[in-house]
Order: sequence, then C-alpha cells, then structure tokens
Amino acid sequence: MFLFKAFDTCLHFVRVWQAFKRAECAGCWQSSAVDGRSGTKVAIKKLYRPFQSELFAKRAYRELRLLKHMKHENVIGILDVFTPDVTLEKFNDFYLVMPFMGTDLSKIMKHEKLTEDRIQFLVYQMLKGLKYIHSSGIIHRILDFGLARHTDSEMTGYVVTRWYRAPEVILNWMHYTQTVDIWSVGCIMAEMITGRPLFKGNDHLDQLTEIMKVTGTPTQDFVQKLHSQDAKNYIKSLPKVQKKDFASILKYANPLAVNLLEKMLVLDAEKRVTAAEALMHPYFEPVHDPEEEIEAEKYDDTFDNMDLPLDEWKRITYKEILNFKPPQTLDSKETAV
Repeated sequence: MFLFKAFDTCLHFVRVWQAFKRAECAGCWQSSAVDGRSGTKVAIKKLYRPFQSELFAKRAYRELRLLKHMKHENVIGILDVFTPDVTLEKFNDFYLVMPFMGTDLSKIMKHEKLTEDRIQFLVYQMLKGLKYIHSSGIIHRILDFGLARHTDSEMTGYVVTRWYRAPEVILNWMHYTQTVDIWSVGCIMAEMITGRPLFKGNDHLDQLTEIMKVTGTPTQDFVQKLHSQDAKNYIKSLPKVQKKDFASILKYANPLAVNLLEKMLVLDAEKRVTAAEALMHPYFEPVHDPEEEIEAEKYDDTFDNMDLPLDEWKRITYKEILNFKPPQTLDSKETAV
C-alpha cells in the first residue's frame, strides 16, 4: 500500500503503467483536496465499507498501520486520518490523507525520452524506497495497491499487471519473498531503457513463455523448489530454452545497466539481488549515497495476523485514528513533469 516519491518527480509507482482516468481502486475511492492550513494539495482516500466483514476490517486496519509506519522521503506515508463518526458505536467510515502525486511514470514516458541519468536517478529512488520497506519486514508487491503484507503472512495469488509480475507469482509457485518486488523494478527499468515492455504476454502461460525466452527454462534444482506439483509438471513439459544474453536484447544500453538487470531478472527468486545489494551496484555509483539508504524500524504485526471479531477490529482501528498525530507541516507538493 505504498507509493514511491522522487525528489523532482512524483513516482506514482503503484500500477505505474495504467492510465488513471479516475483515481479509483477496488475497495476505495480517492479524490484530491486542498489543506486549509497550508494550502497544499493532498489526496484523500475513503475506504469503501471497511467494516462490512472481518476480512475487510482486517485489511483496513493493516493499511492504516502500514501507512503510519512508513516515514521515508521516497515512500508515501500518511499526513492525516480522520472519521466523521464521533463515537465508537457510530464508527463506520474513515478517510486517509496522503501527499498528492501529480504524475506517474507512464506520463513521464509520454512527455520525454528518458536519458541515462534520468533512468539511473529514478531507479535509484525506487530501490531506496524498497530497501526501506523491506527492512521493516514488508513485501511491497509493487503493482498491487492495497495488499502489502508482512513477510510472515501466507500470500496467495492476486491481481497485478501481468507484464511486471514475477514468475513465481504467475503460477503461484511458492511463498513469495521480498525479491518479488525486484523483478517488477527490473521490468520497469528495462522498459524505461527500451521504451517498450520487456515481457509482453497475452495470458498467464504466454507471459511465462515470454519470460523463459530470455531467462531460459528453469534448472532441475529450481523445479524441485516449487510447491505445486502441477507447476513442476508444467515446467518439465516445456521445451528446453537457453538463457539469452541481456546485452543482445538491450542494445545500446549502458553495460552496467545490463549487468544490473541480469541480477534483477533472475528466474529463481532466491538468487535475485536484494534492494540493498542493488543499491551498491556500480551502475548507481554517480548517485550512490549510503546515508540516504536508510532502514525502517521493524513493523509490529501483533494484531495483523490475528483473527478477531468485527467489533474488536473496529475498536482497535478507532483507537489508531484517535492516537494519530499529524506531522507538524504538510510538505507534500503537487509536481508536474
């Protein structure tokens, strides 16, 4: 449930390649407003019927807790949260106030051809945000807006833009690790370099085929790691394909960028580079600043993995809202490309 910010460009990083005609998402509606105290434009999100069931209530509580936990310049946190309901008994709705993001990567791509420096800068900002999020113990799952989970939670299949989906997600092969996000960043980085999606599958299986045309078919060691027997059987049925040289795909790209992508777009999630490791790659040497690559406090998921009655989820959510202390100043700014 996090968006990423760059210094001079807002990275509305969730669902980056989908053009938002309206600021809507499943389970919520979102609009912009102006903060009366500072004159700053902000985004206000209302969760749709957050207490219609225990599952919805748990998700709403988690979203609020996660947003409150994030305090990093490249990760959107929460500026305020409020409810019009004056008592716990009447409590039914609440609103999240977040920085307003005036653009996204798809719009940036339409307005300009990204230079090497620009790509380097933007990917560096993404990875800084991911390192921070991951250090708290959270898997972001970049293109899945409302469902960031703690790494200890069971994570099943979910809807996300297919072209940027990690291969382990496509067939729900195994428990996801934080490198599921690294795959998505790699896909986005490659598209920023070439101007077109790297893996443009027509459906789930075609997507996997497109990926393996580049990565090669999995080794036997990798197949043994798969939890699903159906997935094992499917992989074994595929014709053997050799791994391609990324330099032949990313012609004219910076060799260091190609080398980094080779480490990010690895079929075996356990062998993918982490966000922290990627930040140390020579590709980022001109912008690398260890002091900016900070880590978060561990996320306290005491309640997140519990099964509580609906009234109890409402009670602890109401308490979180009442206890929230807004930042002293709202320093978010609407930016344009």
